Amino acid sequence: MKKFIGIALLSLSPLFMAQQIINQPVQTFQTAQYQSTKKAFIDNLIAQMTLQEKIGQLNLPTSGDFTTGQAQSSNIGKKIEQGLVGGLFNIKGADKIRAVQKVAVEKSRLKIPMIFGMDVIHGYETTFPIPLGLAATWDTDLVQQSAQIAAREAAADGINWTFSPMVDISREPRWGRVSEGSGEDPFLASEVAKAMVYGYQGKDLALKNTILACVKHFALYGAPEGGMDYNTVDMSHTRMFNEYFPPYKAAVDAGVGSVMASFNEVDGIPATGNKWLMDEVLRKKWGFDGFIVTDYTGINEMVEHGMGDLQQSSALALNAGIDMDMVGEGFLTTLEKSLKEGKVSEAQITQAARRILEAKYDLGLFQDPYRYGNAAEAKKEVFSQKNRDAARSIAAQSMVLLKNDNQVLPLKKQGTVAVIGPLVNNSVNMPGTWSVATKHGSAVTLVDGLKQVVGKDVKILTAKGSNVEDSEKLENIYAAHGKVVDRDNRGKEVLLKEAVEVASKADVIVLAIGESAEMSGESSSRAEITIPQTQVDLLEALKKTGKPIAMVLFTGRPLALSNVHETPDAILNAWFPGTEAGLAIADVLFGKVNPSGKLPMTFPRSLGQVPIYYNHKNTGRPLNPQKVEKCEYERFRANYMDECNTPLYPFGYGLSYTSFTYSEPRVSKERPKGNDKLQVSVDVSNTGSYDGAEVVQLYVRDLVGSNTRPVKELKGFEKVLLKKGETKTVTFTLTPEDLKFYDHKLNYEWEEGEFDIMVGTNSAEVKSKRIYWSK
Repeated sequence: MKKFIGIALLSLSPLFMAQQIINQPVQTFQTAQYQSTKKAFIDNLIAQMTLQEKIGQLNLPTSGDFTTGQAQSSNIGKKIEQGLVGGLFNIKGADKIRAVQKVAVEKSRLKIPMIFGMDVIHGYETTFPIPLGLAATWDTDLVQQSAQIAAREAAADGINWTFSPMVDISREPRWGRVSEGSGEDPFLASEVAKAMVYGYQGKDLALKNTILACVKHFALYGAPEGGMDYNTVDMSHTRMFNEYFPPYKAAVDAGVGSVMASFNEVDGIPATGNKWLMDEVLRKKWGFDGFIVTDYTGINEMVEHGMGDLQQSSALALNAGIDMDMVGEGFLTTLEKSLKEGKVSEAQITQAARRILEAKYDLGLFQDPYRYGNAAEAKKEVFSQKNRDAARSIAAQSMVLLKNDNQVLPLKKQGTVAVIGPLVNNSVNMPGTWSVATKHGSAVTLVDGLKQVVGKDVKILTAKGSNVEDSEKLENIYAAHGKVVDRDNRGKEVLLKEAVEVASKADVIVLAIGESAEMSGESSSRAEITIPQTQVDLLEALKKTGKPIAMVLFTGRPLALSNVHETPDAILNAWFPGTEAGLAIADVLFGKVNPSGKLPMTFPRSLGQVPIYYNHKNTGRPLNPQKVEKCEYERFRANYMDECNTPLYPFGYGLSYTSFTYSEPRVSKERPKGNDKLQVSVDVSNTGSYDGAEVVQLYVRDLVGSNTRPVKELKGFEKVLLKKGETKTVTFTLTPEDLKFYDHKLNYEWEEGEFDIMVGTNSAEVKSKRIYWSK
């Protein structure tokens, strides 16, 4: 059962018009006539290209973001004139991009336009929550809306290709790039992946407000040993296909136009040079017909992996099916020599160039190379109030209420509130990691957001209380990409004393602690995933004041919170909410928005539990469920002597200001057969004092299989809005397709037998019904 997204799954709608067809109308679908016209045009173009010009299409350098006047005179500009550049990335601004495109279409021999890419990961200048936060909405309509807005802004500013969505499954919170993905579950991540592709690409890539998506990182990048970025990945093929591959395939099925190779190795061969991965799985098994680009210097890095020198690595990549070389220029500098030596064929070079040209055709660049980027349009679209309002709303719905003892939240709009923490008045950190195009200084801080929302009704007092870290060296490491943390050098005791004095004058404390923005993201692995001790000390000092504490948690990953979660009265996980951060957090804290987010990734009790995830396999010696619940140790069973088996917060967890109750699940048949459709229904009631939204979750367990099966797997979810006192019936539909899995021979099939059908508010709190589904 999959949540309906509301946009039909469409192939990419190509629109790459040559000079001779420039006046033809835009094609909305990939009709046979359109495909025929495209093929004829590209055949004709390729026939005119030299070998060097074909190789040039495979070259993707970074721009260095040179100024408009440098477009022709720079080293890159000269290569563009020679037809040796297929596209650029990291250049921002409609006028700059237009100037560079002008060099390509007016100065080069064949006047082939270029493609312009950027990491538009969770918004353009209007920035949404980090992707892990977007996944926490469990609302694919909102996810799709965020991608549509990002596409409109980026396209207006000249960008026509984004390196998003990142769909890497990860059960490894030490890995910083969990912030860019959708968490641990293949079903949820697949739904998010499709929504992102639909949002960026729309129904027709030829439309000026759509951009080409790029699913990344293919494949398995989210499972590095030790949680260290770029590290070795090693797993079985059954795990690949059942647990890690589904989101990539979902993006391909949704029509994604490009794929990015990952840095890690797969079966002992780096993904960038892995023919089985790129050709056998991606192209032949899944039918992907777009182009494949490396990650940043991915070909060059195969030298360090031990795959040979740059020439050998470049040939390996081309033979594997890579079409475009990002930054490294291995293709540009070695393919001619490899061709002469018989290590690659011209047919392979031509095929790679064809795929790049087809993408440009689909984007309408041959019809109008300047169709993307209009300074006047960008001024109206980019960072508009309408877009910022949407970002504020989506951010509020991404937040997860982890704790709310004695209904401390929502706060009342009265009295005095002390707002304390190292990032409460820090704008640049609010958008989070990979916010490349954001104007960070324009993001709304927590303090400013609270003041705007409560106006004169509440007195706001502020104090920093602590630095992010005691260590200045670590703080400097965290302050990557200009996201400074405004270190205060007055000393720890001075900061603590000031915070306690401010807190003593308040009725309630809003304490914002956790990570700074670049403590997660690329190259931001952490060996310890706890809140830094200096912030813990601040929390404990404020606790002694006796004032109620509502803790706002900034984080890009699941943290081990066992040393802090008992101390505050309430915990609101805000992730990194984007440019409207302070306003969105204030909306939730003061009850304008009832939190409805759910965790897309398990929060461990301690680091020693990692990796911990809900859809694990059983062992032959599982711990007695009663002992699991009581956190009791039992020898010769699968458990720790010094830690519980259960997480601190399970996958799918999230509280509300109201309360919900579930009936026992009902099924339309207890013994379905063959291709029957099974209806699973549950009544959900709002039994609290507020209107609220609840994410109803459907899980299935295959009790006996030819291969061992997980203890439960997410198979459906639906967000339902309930007024206080209201009851609604939520119905899911299951078919045998939802029961399929890859066995040890990689056959994709379902097996008859007993299944537990589970419905609940999170993966740990479910009600179950057993059925027998026969062939």
